[in-house]
Amino acid sequence: MKTIKIKLVAFLMISGAFLLAFSLKREEPKKTRPFVPPLGCVFRTVMGEESSEDHFKYKTPENVLASVERGLSWIAQAQNNNGGWGAGSHQRQDLTDPHAVQTDPATTAMVAMALLRSGSTLTEGKYSKELKNALSYLLNAVETSGNQPNNITSITGTQIQSKLGANIDVILTSQFLSNIVETLTGGTLKERIKKCQNICVSKIQAAQDNNGSITGSGWAGVLQSSFANNALEAAEAQGADVDRAKLQRARDYQKNNYDAKTGDVNTDMGAGIVLYSVTGSVRASAKEARKVEEEVSKAKKEGRLANNAPPTAETLQKIGYSKDEAIRYSTAYDVYQSAKVKAQREDVMDGFGNNGGEEFLSYLQTGEAMIINKDNSWEKWYDNMSGRLLKIQNNDGSWSGHHCITSPVFCTATCLLILAVNNDVDNLTKIGAEKGAGR
Repeated sequence: MKTIKIKLVAFLMISGAFLLAFSLKREEPKKTRPFVPPLGCVFRTVMGEESSEDHFKYKTPENVLASVERGLSWIAQAQNNNGGWGAGSHQRQDLTDPHAVQTDPATTAMVAMALLRSGSTLTEGKYSKELKNALSYLLNAVETSGNQPNNITSITGTQIQSKLGANIDVILTSQFLSNIVETLTGGTLKERIKKCQNICVSKIQAAQDNNGSITGSGWAGVLQSSFANNALEAAEAQGADVDRAKLQRARDYQKNNYDAKTGDVNTDMGAGIVLYSVTGSVRASAKEARKVEEEVSKAKKEGRLANNAPPTAETLQKIGYSKDEAIRYSTAYDVYQSAKVKAQREDVMDGFGNNGGEEFLSYLQTGEAMIINKDNSWEKWYDNMSGRLLKIQNNDGSWSGHHCITSPVFCTATCLLILAVNNDVDNLTKIGAEKGAGR
């Protein structure tokens, strides 16, 4: 009897161990996200996990994760053999087959940024191969663009150029290069990317007009200029050869499109659409507005300012800003605080009346600006925006525009950038950590 009991106990112990091991094995897939960046990658947050910034602790809903995966799957299949993607010609917007249109750097850069932001890198992730091919295509475009003074392609008349501007290709490529270089620790590839990044920066700055805008503007040229400001900010954060005076001119141009006192928006370069101009103002003022908030808060904690001191030019002068700096930074603060509210009004978000690529780009501007500013209301914006985008996703996983920029490739890439923006918190908040003026 004793022997039987011992055997029974041993059997139960072995069975329990087997069941435990089996259950752990069954649970393992739940711990594995579709796209997990390698250690050291700037995009430390992963879809569905919490950000390292307290302001942006957010668990992405499962339906959003599923939506992103469908979009990524569709867009990966849309890549052409040369590593690029295309939006197609402005004259042939009826062509929606991504393999029936010519590739272009602007669209390729947007898709590459979407793949990177969604978790793939050059060495890790489900879409690593597609990302590497896209990088190769873009580096080749930059390195062979010597006879193009303001751009990196001889292609003209694309949907993106017609609607945003003739120099949008170099702008978006520069932005992508700034993002991808952060993921590399060194080596010849990183040096090659940094060299191309400086070529792009030089071309962007050469295309800047005296008022800070970018020449060759399209139907909604304010967006081309706004993304040029973004590209220069990102390049500066990576140590590229950015002329700070030109960068400040780019910021001032965008900020000047919005009057914080009256709420009036200058839409001359924005096709008459408030959304396009006001989101550029939000994005361009976010960095300086954050500096004001942080330094005023610090001064209050140190007892150098009264707790009820408002973030005015007079207040900034008290903590060490020059008069001109104080006016500039307090204006940026006022523009950001007012413009972000206007940019999220339902009537403003309607844009042209239906969704086109310009609307998606504008939404992206607002979301990135709020993260750069470390704005606590970002989560509310994200909930609203993700809900909007999921409702209009096509059955095949893509998104399409219904006016102007209609390209499913470009629109899908932009929507993915919006839905995965919380993956980019570390990078965007780094861009927003301005140094310089103030004490």
